[in-house]
Parts: sequence; C-alpha cells; structure tokens
Amino acid sequence: MLNFDADRYRRIQDGAVQTAPRLGEILDRQLDRGLSNVLFLGAGGAGMLMAPAHELLSEHSTLPTRRMVGAELAARGAADLGPGTLVIVPSLSGTTPDALQHIASVQDAGARVLAMVGDGDSPVARLADEVVVNPAADDTSSESFYLQSHIFAVTLLERRQEWESAATHLETLGTLPESLLSVKRDIESDAPALAAHLAGHDWHIFTSAGSSWTEAHYYAMCILEEMQWIRTRPVHASDFFHGTLELLEPGVSLVLLKGEGPTREIAERVERFAARVTDDLLVLDAARFELAGLTELDRGLLSHVVLAAALERVSAHLEVLRDHPLTTRRYYRRVSY
Repeated sequence: MLNFDADRYRRIQDGAVQTAPRLGEILDRQLDRGLSNVLFLGAGGAGMLMAPAHELLSEHSTLPTRRMVGAELAARGAADLGPGTLVIVPSLSGTTPDALQHIASVQDAGARVLAMVGDGDSPVARLADEVVVNPAADDTSSESFYLQSHIFAVTLLERRQEWESAATHLETLGTLPESLLSVKRDIESDAPALAAHLAGHDWHIFTSAGSSWTEAHYYAMCILEEMQWIRTRPVHASDFFHGTLELLEPGVSLVLLKGEGPTREIAERVERFAARVTDDLLVLDAARFELAGLTELDRGLLSHVVLAAALERVSAHLEVLRDHPLTTRRYYRRVSY
C-alpha cells in the first residue's frame, strides 16, 4: 500500500480499543459521584468526530447528552453545566488553545473534564480531571477518536443497563483493528481512481446519513478543504432535497458515503435521484467490505469508522497525484486569527 505502515496502524487502533478498561474506570468514578449529564465539547475536526457517540447515547440513554462547539459554549453558556457534568474534550496534540480555554471555563462551573489526547504530557492532558491517551497522528486519528468515543458511549450504556447489546458489542471490537486493515487492502486498488475523481473537479457535494454523515462532513472539510484546498459542499442526505438538489447537473461531482444500518435508505434515496441527473456520482459503500466477526448490528454502528479507514487510502493517493502533501497549510497554525 502506498506510503503506509501496517504495523503502525494496527498498533494505534489496538491502542484505541485498549482504552476500554481505562474508560470503564473513569465512568465508574463519575457515576459514583452522581453523573447527571454528558457534554461532548470540541473544536474543528476532533469535535466533529464525537458526533456518532453522542447520537448513540441519545438513541439509547435517558441520561441527558449534548454536543457543542466550544466557542458556542463560551459565547452562550449552558444552564445544564455543573458539578454533575462530565465534559469530553478530544485534542490530538493536546495543545489546542481553544480546548485549553474551554476546559478552564467548564471546570469553573464545577464540571469535570475527560480529555482524549495523543500526548499524555500535553497542556490539555495536564489540565483535565481524567485523561485517556492514545498516541496517533493525523492519518490515524479519525479511527482512534471514533473508537475511543464509541467505547465511552457503549460502556456508559452498559454501566447504566440501557442497551442489552452493549457488553456483547464491546467484546467484538477487539477484532476491529485487523478488519480495518483489510478494508485498506481492499480499497487500495480503487484508491487511485477515487483520488483522480476528487482531483478532477473544482468542487464536490458530499452527502451521507447516520453516523456516516459525520465522516462525510469531516472528510470534506478537514481533509479536502484544509489539507488539499479543494472546495466542498457537505450536506446531510436528509437535507439534500431541501435545496442542494438544485445544484446538481451533469459535470457536478456528488460524493455519497453509504453506511449500513437503519439510515441507509436515506442515502440511497439521494443515490437514486443523482444517478438520473449527474454523470459524476461517486459512491463509497461500507457494505462492500468484509468485516470478520461483526454482526449486522455491529456493522451498522461502525460504518463511519470503516469509511474513515478506506478514505485514508484515497487521501494517500490524492496528495501524490496533486503533489500537495496533506501537511501543507497556508493559514492553520501559521498566522494569528
């Protein structure tokens, strides 16, 4: 595989799965203290990656759970923020200025902070009340954060006895890192053509539904826009028919990520319409990949992780094709703003 270290990847994703005991200990402490609500708080891509975990808790748990952008919380406040609140803050580098500011703010309100970081000696890790560490880098952090937040959500549901499949599902995650490697091997032969599609258009509409919508939004904004300077228009598949469909015509690229599970039909509705309108429809379907040991339920819950693993291979070819390294920036962490 192009510019890829399989052992490194497996080690990082195994590390994400192995945070489960630590997350269980942290949740036990918070529940003993009287956990009243959970707030997923983050900035940019890391914050976006928390969305599937938030949605899973919202679907199965009566415990109040919200997801907010840190800047919004700082500007508007939150009436439900207090001593019973556990705030989840992801930060790969552990140096994000916004994250540091927001941690101090919620702690002043009495909330406790669980930081998910790649560096246990970083400022964010030192400031947080609880820390989970899994060293990673940009090319592996999506799956790592997806898995850690997913494990947090499922473990909380298991502790509160709100989802009967929680314990069984957690057991299956040990096989996932190897399955994600097989996803990468599977997509590698198609990755050059997929990269050529992305490189061959000035802009793209990205759409999906369910947890896969998070990956569509994240990949469009954080990979194509930030790392490749390619314009995108991310739109949830359920909103596609309320405006964005009017932008579609021959020559307009529509990238559709299809996940598995109950929201798949929402994405397929867009696919059926788009196939009649544009000749530039690109569909990446999580159902194409073999995931040994995972049930239909497991696959539906993890589509966003599978698609992230596949799209990293596309990105690896895209940066070579365009002679534009994924690490190149014009403004991010280069100028003040």
